[in-house]
Amino acid sequence: MAQPGPDAPDAEPAPKRGRFRWVKWVAGIALLALLTGEAIYLWPRLHESWKSLSEIHWGWLSACIAAQAVSLSGFGALQRQLLRAGGVPVSQRKSVAVIYASTAMSVTLPAGQVFSTAFSYRETRRWGASPIVASWQLAISGVIAASGLALIGLAGAIAVGGSVSPFTLIISIGGMVALIYAGQYASTHPDSLERAVGWLVGKYNRIRKQRLDAGMKRVREVIDQIESVKLGVRDGGLSIVWAVLHRGGDVACLAFACYAIGADPTLAGLLITFAIGKAVGTVPFAPGGLVYVDATLIATLTSAAALPASQAVAAAFVYRGVSFILVALVGWIVFLFLFRRHQHEDVDFAAELERPIR
Repeated sequence: MAQPGPDAPDAEPAPKRGRFRWVKWVAGIALLALLTGEAIYLWPRLHESWKSLSEIHWGWLSACIAAQAVSLSGFGALQRQLLRAGGVPVSQRKSVAVIYASTAMSVTLPAGQVFSTAFSYRETRRWGASPIVASWQLAISGVIAASGLALIGLAGAIAVGGSVSPFTLIISIGGMVALIYAGQYASTHPDSLERAVGWLVGKYNRIRKQRLDAGMKRVREVIDQIESVKLGVRDGGLSIVWAVLHRGGDVACLAFACYAIGADPTLAGLLITFAIGKAVGTVPFAPGGLVYVDATLIATLTSAAALPASQAVAAAFVYRGVSFILVALVGWIVFLFLFRRHQHEDVDFAAELERPIR
């Protein structure tokens, strides 16, 4: 067999192991410990939980499913209202379909929030929204939803007799109102916005030693898109109504899940459990907050809502079965039937979507 000559290139070095390979092991061990601890804690109560599930009240379960559907329809109506304020007419059916599909992506895929946001942005662009309007709608709806969650947590704290700082309440409500007002002012006073941005652009260009008006053409294009957003008092009021329906339906879903297995939680405990569970679910450790959100719901239902551990396990199982598993199944079915073909369209059309609409 011929031996390589002196000038033969060296063999490629073996790829180095990742410097942070140990992080995977630590995360895996921590997850295993969490599962083991949860199993040890719940094992004595699983028989009682199964008994509660086997005697489930089907009427309350149906109400639980209906409440979750109302919640998602409310969020679809919020998205539709904001888009209509931006001059983009869209039907409630289309808006809700996007909400179901994007929610399925969010709760089942790794980095699901990224895929969900990109999908929603792309679909709103297909409806004719400009890049600014599509991004604005996503940002405002997210802020309104987060503000609603904060208010639910505050309401729960007040209901149990906790002291809530007026400053905290003002920040939660005032921040949302200020953001909506800022968007409304920007759309109705484009000249003031252009002067302010032009002054900043001029300062920046002076530092870079470029023409003072460099980049202003693009700024005017963006302002023209912002001007198309007409979020009046009626639109703002309806947006808040739909946001309340969205969060209220989800809270009702949790309450009906408790009633379905024969539990009688306190209202304050329900509000606190819901707020904490949703807040913990925003941490992207696992798709849909699998395991750690369930553990949080069980622990909070037991401590804050005064449920026995066996009923807390059963209630969390029913609530997550409806709000997580059922919604994900319906969402992916909606995606396959309504949106899958969009993924196979040519690249030229996709590139066209990313161009500003004038």
